[in-house]
Amino acid sequence: MPHDFLTHSHVLPSLLNPEAHAFFKKEIPALGTFVMQPLQCPADIPVIHHWLNQDYAAFWQLQQTSAETINNIYTEMIGSSHTHPYLGRLHDQPAFLVEFYDASKDRIGEYYDVQPGDFGFHILMSPPVQPIKNFTWHVFTMIIEVLFSYPTVKRLIVEPDTRNEKIHVLNKRAGFVYQHEIKLPEKTAHLAFLTREAYQHALAAASFVS
Repeated sequence: MPHDFLTHSHVLPSLLNPEAHAFFKKEIPALGTFVMQPLQCPADIPVIHHWLNQDYAAFWQLQQTSAETINNIYTEMIGSSHTHPYLGRLHDQPAFLVEFYDASKDRIGEYYDVQPGDFGFHILMSPPVQPIKNFTWHVFTMIIEVLFSYPTVKRLIVEPDTRNEKIHVLNKRAGFVYQHEIKLPEKTAHLAFLTREAYQHALAAASFVS
């Protein structure tokens, strides 16, 4: 049975462990219930392959790749001990992809001084069909709250491409503090961090503005 992630008490490895079958849901007024489940290979791959080959997903650098290649990438990811992909749905329709990772075991740990409890994520929204106000914001905050619902998560990290202006706006709205640029093999990225306190402050500011 699914559970509300705001009240679960599992330890963090369940989020990154495919055998734990973690299952999250959140009700958004006026939108409906978001459900987030571990990505299934190969069942979910046609959807993800379609998204990754769209122009808006250019910063993922997986355009013109085959479904077989995407399946291999995510099969390997699911088999790792430090990262795991999830597919989010709204009204039973695929809405977003998110990859959670333990920064201490990820390659990103080679580029900064990792602190205990640092965890990161990558997010890809489904292609827009009918614009819904603040839809991406609701998904983004859901993902943040999933991670912060684990006591062992102390800080979130993101490393977006410096050219990805849309994600920078979203990150800063959520309270991420940008520190410096890093040179990864495939991109120049901003290194940014978010604490629970900064997130709560950003939520209050966003609510006041809206």
